[in-house]
Amino acid sequence: MSFLPINPQEMRERGWEQPDFICVTGDAYVDHPSFGIAIISRLLEREGYRCVILAQPDFTSTRDFTAFGRPRLGFLITGGNIDSMVAHYTAAKKRRSDDAYTPGNKAGKRPDRACTVYSRLARQAYPDIPIILGGLEASLRRFAHYDYWDDKVRPSILVDSQADLLVYGMGEHQILHIARRLAQGESPAQMTDLRGICYLAPLDAPLPDGHVTCASVDKVSLDKMAYARAAKLQLEQQDHVYGKVVVQKHGDRLLVQNPPEIPLTTQELDDVSDLPYERYYHPSYEALGGVKAIEEVEFSIIHNRGCYGACNFCSIAFHQGRMVRARSHESVLKEARAFVKNPRFKGYIHDVGGPTANFRGPACKKQEKAGVCQGKKCLFPTVCPAIKADHSDYIQLLRELRAIPGVKKVFVRSGLRYDYICADPSDEFLKELIQYHISGQLKVAPEHCAPNALARMGKPPVTVFNQFSKKFYALTKKAGKEQYLVPYLMSSHPGCTMKDAVILAEYLKEHHMRPEQVQDFYPTPATASTCMFYTGIDPHTMEKVYVPTDPYEKKLQRSLLQYYKPENKRYVIEALIRAGRRDLIGHGPKCLVQPDREYLQKYGPAAKERPAVGYGRPGKEKRRGGQERLRTGGRQSKGGRGR
Repeated sequence: MSFLPINPQEMRERGWEQPDFICVTGDAYVDHPSFGIAIISRLLEREGYRCVILAQPDFTSTRDFTAFGRPRLGFLITGGNIDSMVAHYTAAKKRRSDDAYTPGNKAGKRPDRACTVYSRLARQAYPDIPIILGGLEASLRRFAHYDYWDDKVRPSILVDSQADLLVYGMGEHQILHIARRLAQGESPAQMTDLRGICYLAPLDAPLPDGHVTCASVDKVSLDKMAYARAAKLQLEQQDHVYGKVVVQKHGDRLLVQNPPEIPLTTQELDDVSDLPYERYYHPSYEALGGVKAIEEVEFSIIHNRGCYGACNFCSIAFHQGRMVRARSHESVLKEARAFVKNPRFKGYIHDVGGPTANFRGPACKKQEKAGVCQGKKCLFPTVCPAIKADHSDYIQLLRELRAIPGVKKVFVRSGLRYDYICADPSDEFLKELIQYHISGQLKVAPEHCAPNALARMGKPPVTVFNQFSKKFYALTKKAGKEQYLVPYLMSSHPGCTMKDAVILAEYLKEHHMRPEQVQDFYPTPATASTCMFYTGIDPHTMEKVYVPTDPYEKKLQRSLLQYYKPENKRYVIEALIRAGRRDLIGHGPKCLVQPDREYLQKYGPAAKERPAVGYGRPGKEKRRGGQERLRTGGRQSKGGRGR
């Protein structure tokens, strides 16, 4: 085994005069199966194609794009493991100072809108060479989409980038078909029959029977109801069983999305996992400080793909799909046994998970033939009766991993669906999780507690989290352990009013929770929640939704989640005034904050009652389209969850 070439010298050392494919990525080159470019390049290598890796090329000229010479078959381009704009900016649009996917954790090594920039440079370098886009950034931007950073609707990335084809989803099947047909002399224009791709066609191009059309880029840019309807149609067609061709007009061309590719089988997932990865970053990065992103994944195991939870703010359903597929026990155990032979392995498997750790197959038997239910969700608002919640296979897998000589501890750190755990009539999984697979803390994602907010998120009622929490602490006590739940919480999601934020703050105080990290809602492309943020319409129901867009209001909502911090005091007071909840300002046991001098002067017993507007508001803030913007930080969810 060895790393694939990352420069012309390494290519020549292999005796190659010309690569078949130049694989361009916005990340450093990490040859690990949690990096999409590593999977694609190793898969092509297995089929006999010569692939070189062009990682984080200079994006100010074509120099790096011509360094290997002209590729025989084409460029394969991805922005990296996460959208380049999410990599660069916080939810408050503040520039990040670091990048875990870059050597030395340094920001600035990839451009904004990396797929578009790289593709245009490749086109400039070789005008007639096939260019194929793939990865998360391309996949989520395949239709006309609201772009949070520009605060406007942008056309499909396929239009902006000047690429020939766009592969959406995970891409293994598609890329092999494309490579074989390119090698046989076909052009990308002849590959319009492939599943799991998007392409551009003339307005008069023949389209398959049964295709559906959503509103044009011009229409969705001007009409928010049209945008919401288009988003609904696009979301509904992301099923490999019944999904239809979806067409969207872009000027004088049609963007055509073919039906989703069929998910990999268990055997195919095993084969992909068994490719000869080095499972580490390229050694040339060592002198630069290494690549931080490897730390949590080097000794982690991805055992499944897809998620039928389909939370509205999550991109997984639109990228990986809602059909869950899992690897075999033999494949997972083989990977774990290889860890033990690695000199860097200290005995700890950091995670055995995926998008949702405790899913090992489709939600129900019907999905295999009929696909996921259209217009319904498997776990929302309650667990579907067709689901037979059963963790026995996952329990057995974890037991087998624990039994491997040299393995000291097996952690489960990926997201767990606690509603699915509660639906399991047996407590065996939760008992073993508490006993063997966490260390002090278990992170779970209730996100909120107010019914309005949870309904728009597509999350279960807080009563389910309460049920899980009660069971967790009871079993933890019985096991003689001191362990805690750490909740992921989100502020300012569409549907969440100031009153809802206060309800959450009261809940946190009542349950003695003091979250150290909270996340402002981050409108990333293609999610239902982002559609709500832009349009004020829920695409699932077509109902109007309240959307907090004023940065100052978002600051107030976020401060309520950490009401106990002294630096948040004035914001919490104003939030409570705005929400009409002055009863929570005082010294009583249920109060969130004590009054300050300014509050007492305005609203105390000796003061005449005054309007509640404007208390404590510092400086100038921006309403959308206004002047200066108050910038607030926000936790970015990890790519694995796709939030």
